[in-house]
Amino acid sequence: MKSIYRWAKLLLLAASAGAAWPVWSLSPTDVNTDTIKANTPEHWLSYGKDYNEQRYSELAQIHTHNVGDLGLAWAFDTDFNRGLEATPIVVDGVMYLTGNWSVVYALEARSGKLLWKYDPKVPREWAKMACCDVVNRGVAVYEGKVIVGTLDARLVALDARDGSPLWSVQAADITEYPYTITGAPRVAKGLVYIGNGGAEYGVRGSVSAFDVNTGELRWRFYTVPGDPAKGFENNAMAAAATTWTGEWWKSGGGGTVWDSIVYDPELDQLYIGVGNGSPWNHKVRSPEGGDNLYLSSVVALDPDTGDYLWHYQETPGESWDYTATQHIMLATMEFEGRSRKVIWHAPKNGFFFVIDRESGELLSADPYTKVNWASHYDMATGRPVETDNARYEDGLALVRPSSMGAHNWQPMAYSPQTGYVYIPVIDALFGYQDAAEYVHQWGQWNLGVPLEQEALPDPILAQLMVRKMTRGALLAWDPKSRQAAWRLEHTLTWNGGLLATAGGLVFQGTADGQVIAVRADTGKSLWSFDAKTGVMGSPVTYAVDGEQYVTILAGWGGAFGLIGGLERTEAPPPSRVLTFKLGAAGTLPDNPPKQIHEPPARITEDAEVLTRGRQLYFKYCAGCHGNDVIANGAIPDLRHLPRAFHDNFNAIVLDGAMRKLGMVGFGDVLSEKDALAVHAYILEQANIDSELRAQPHWWRQVKHWLFGLLAEVLSWFF
Repeated sequence: MKSIYRWAKLLLLAASAGAAWPVWSLSPTDVNTDTIKANTPEHWLSYGKDYNEQRYSELAQIHTHNVGDLGLAWAFDTDFNRGLEATPIVVDGVMYLTGNWSVVYALEARSGKLLWKYDPKVPREWAKMACCDVVNRGVAVYEGKVIVGTLDARLVALDARDGSPLWSVQAADITEYPYTITGAPRVAKGLVYIGNGGAEYGVRGSVSAFDVNTGELRWRFYTVPGDPAKGFENNAMAAAATTWTGEWWKSGGGGTVWDSIVYDPELDQLYIGVGNGSPWNHKVRSPEGGDNLYLSSVVALDPDTGDYLWHYQETPGESWDYTATQHIMLATMEFEGRSRKVIWHAPKNGFFFVIDRESGELLSADPYTKVNWASHYDMATGRPVETDNARYEDGLALVRPSSMGAHNWQPMAYSPQTGYVYIPVIDALFGYQDAAEYVHQWGQWNLGVPLEQEALPDPILAQLMVRKMTRGALLAWDPKSRQAAWRLEHTLTWNGGLLATAGGLVFQGTADGQVIAVRADTGKSLWSFDAKTGVMGSPVTYAVDGEQYVTILAGWGGAFGLIGGLERTEAPPPSRVLTFKLGAAGTLPDNPPKQIHEPPARITEDAEVLTRGRQLYFKYCAGCHGNDVIANGAIPDLRHLPRAFHDNFNAIVLDGAMRKLGMVGFGDVLSEKDALAVHAYILEQANIDSELRAQPHWWRQVKHWLFGLLAEVLSWFF
């Protein structure tokens, strides 16, 4: 009787989901290449749901007419309060996800109850090597194992039943290069595929395959050539070396595969998105020019051997941090009267690419948002037509997209109901210029351009300019007509990944702390929930006992979340897992109050010292503590520190007194005179903030209005 009841319940679920086949139960041991390919609607078995990575769910119990009844079913607080980027994996009523510091959680998907937790104990000092926060984008589940990449570049397999370690390997040599791993592994054909990060610190990128049962390295494909004197690993590296000049290998070259890796079961190919150059600045990295293969490329490999098959380079001679690591989506579409197996790709450089995935042929390339570095792509050559001074050789150039890209790691989604690809768009510019002093030092940022942007006379104006000059949107892109179908503007940039469902909905989290659902056909807003913190994570949906749930991770951080300088009025709450279902009415507690300590007096008003302090701050500190010393609160806001931190400034900043908490010392690159300049600049900003808070409320409101108007006018010109 129990068996009959279970099958009846599953058939009802299939009917409510609009599925064309009955769904079935799976345990983690049943997850393999075939089951991931089969795409069972009630589970979420892989990072992009299945190997197509379209992030579309056939579940339709929650739809456009009842989504207004969606409420919080449960929330789970993680151990930290920093950015969350993971896509949860859901198998047979159990949810597997990662939080900060690569910690893995297994939760009961119906209730949020913690089943087990695994902490890989990443040394906190290694946070210095992570350009973009101590984040992780999730696990892979395969044949009873939960597999995670750690911030210190290990790959660990856990028993899905209890989280006990099965094997652990060093996936990249961190004694040779300052590697990190923040991406989610992909698994197929008994192999775990993983890349690494670290291009901003001067590393040589690669992607590797490990045996899922033992962790044994099966193959490794480097994405940029190494030192020619040592020989090349294969013909692909020898060919790539002809496109580089100078002594690129001394600064690694870059090309990290830090996010998108996609297995194609139809063609039995593996596609990787390759990252930016190291340094960013092409002139510094490859002084006599050259395309610098395989930077900013989509590369196809043999999944069994790692042998090169084909590539398409989206940004030849990359010089702006325009990675091609963004979400790769597989599809079949009509193109010029023929059915083509294609890749849909919206990388950082602002163009939407349709690429034949059998051959690597470029089929189309169209800007999906504001772009000024190139006018168009020459379809005869497949190359971009660059604009004047795009490469900032004649001095400062304000370039769109910015180094954040027009689309970053946050995944896209696709709906076969509408035919649209949904893109979390970033609209921003960046001032690029040559800066030879921003070149390689092991374990330091290695850009060849300064992160520092022009200073503004007032922090209120600086905040408003960030909000006006960096915008975000949810864009519906039609790959057939090659144009936008609709665009929903967001208050801020750096919004979350996307989910499309058969209920006619698109779900997303936003930077201003909302979880939203909109109509997939028009973009009309239908529902929202206050998450009480910025939401970057990517939503998933699944079903347990015939009931559909939607889950998203809420926690503000990542690259822009740290450096963006967006100030909070409250302290950040714990980063959370939020799960919704129809008819639920759960609530979240209020956020803790913000702690503000009045700063000591200024050290100096010497303009030369303060200018030097600002330059050093942006070079070594802004990546974590924010633009103009304005932090989001998860990393301490240096304007509001207790007096003891100022009294022990050199011990912390130079000697690493707080190394075990992640604040390493910089005594190897900063002198006491440098530290004094940095401290002076921080105290200058702290005292300005204190003076602003002391002003009458009405005057601050007037300034907000006037500066807001100025920021709006300036944003029209940029």
